[in-house]
Amino acid sequence: MRLTDAATMCCGRIGVAALPKEAVLGPHATEAALRRLATAIRLRAVAMVAPQGFGYLGQALSAAEQYAAVYGAAYRPGTDRVVCSPGHYVIAAYAAAAETGLIDEAALASYGQNGSSLEAIGTERSPVPEFTCGSLGQGLSAAAGFALGDRLTGRDDARTFAFVSDGELQEGQVWEAAMFAGHHRLSRLTVLLDANNSQVDGPVDSITTIEPVAAKWQAFGWDATDLDGHDVAAIAAALAAGALAARPQVLICRTSTRRGLACLPPDADGHFIKLPADLADAATAELRAELDRLAPEAAGNG
Repeated sequence: MRLTDAATMCCGRIGVAALPKEAVLGPHATEAALRRLATAIRLRAVAMVAPQGFGYLGQALSAAEQYAAVYGAAYRPGTDRVVCSPGHYVIAAYAAAAETGLIDEAALASYGQNGSSLEAIGTERSPVPEFTCGSLGQGLSAAAGFALGDRLTGRDDARTFAFVSDGELQEGQVWEAAMFAGHHRLSRLTVLLDANNSQVDGPVDSITTIEPVAAKWQAFGWDATDLDGHDVAAIAAALAAGALAARPQVLICRTSTRRGLACLPPDADGHFIKLPADLADAATAELRAELDRLAPEAAGNG
């Protein structure tokens, strides 16, 4: 079957069963289960993008481990909040939510279609994050507001996780919000910064110099950790440590928009990947093989 068949693309073919029922998620999630969740997020994203033949796949490839760590090990629905500042990253949130049972997986088949609430760029109708943005650079302001509001209303246990992209660091509003959060010591706020060095105009470092990233956040009163953004265990451990922090926390996740798909051509545009039918088939086969390889470990048998 070709992946361009919209019926075949319904993510029920991937299913929540992509994670073995024995897999442990939540605060005691195993590294193997989180690695498999990250791979499942990538596979879901391929399935969502393939019917159009192009889309925001690179964002899911680079951020899969970040979303796996948050949704698989840290986020508590009904207590915590998730902010997706770069709206086009919402594809990863949809995939993670379907894999963890927060939304109906069948809904993913409507991704990017007219009238669907699962829009390709998140809006106020998006069903997963508590807040997402069309215009870049605004999400951290909302996240800081959530964190301060929780403090003022006695919700001291609630956490806010904000997904931010490195290209957004070119926006002044990000730094205003960072300064505000640092001043108020909003320790229940964690930023996951996807440092994939990719934006629509080219590599981020060819557009504007944003380094040294960690030092800048630290200057605004944040705890900053620079780490491999594809090491899901390291991200999960940092998130757990952040629950005990005295200051807001930023995880600078160094990533690639090609991660997990060796089949992508060398000149693939990471910001907006073209995915013709033959490449979609190859990508699906590659990710399914990786899921199969990880299955025994995720089930606790390896």
